[in-house]
Amino acid sequence: MIDTVFIRDFGLCFYAETYHAMQQFTAQRDENTPDELWLVQHPAVYTLGQAGRVEHIIKPHDIPVFFCDRGGQVTYHAPGQLVVYVLMDLKRRPQWGVKTLVTALEQAIIDFLALYSLTANRRDHAPGVYVNEEKIASLGLRIRRGCSYHGLSLNIAMDLTPFSWINPCGYADLKMTQLVDLGVKKEFSALSQEFLDCLLSALDYRNHHWLNTIEE
Repeated sequence: MIDTVFIRDFGLCFYAETYHAMQQFTAQRDENTPDELWLVQHPAVYTLGQAGRVEHIIKPHDIPVFFCDRGGQVTYHAPGQLVVYVLMDLKRRPQWGVKTLVTALEQAIIDFLALYSLTANRRDHAPGVYVNEEKIASLGLRIRRGCSYHGLSLNIAMDLTPFSWINPCGYADLKMTQLVDLGVKKEFSALSQEFLDCLLSALDYRNHHWLNTIEE
């Protein structure tokens, strides 16, 4: 079971709905529950993690703000950004801790960007992935009872303007970028699948199965 994962693609889904669903999934799972990856896009929303400070939201305009229990500060979600929630039982992986998981998620993004000859890197004490000093992907996790939830967001083709109305991840003047601005212009679904392949490899999942709805 350690190398098997179930995948759900929820399409466009409100953040609050997904947030409560992954909290419930994590609270109810047991040692026999398979890991899952949830692929989502969210309508425009700012989310603040446990370290989040409202003063980092400079001009929210009419974008809703949601407080959540992931690690990290404030970030922005909107259509055109791929969000992947990683529901993994780390107790099955004695050599893995949260740092190992974060490194694996970052490596998946770096490997994916390399497919398009884009050189990406990490930053010490600032989880995420950067291209030319601009952030293209953000990470935030919560570990509960040895199981992870929340995950990562990858900017593909979205309106980046609302990032300028906050201090992304708590850093003033942090510039954001996305695939389309770096010359990668492909269908969202195709890019999502390519990234998913990199993610499955980085997380050592050798078998995966698609599910359609949260009730399955």
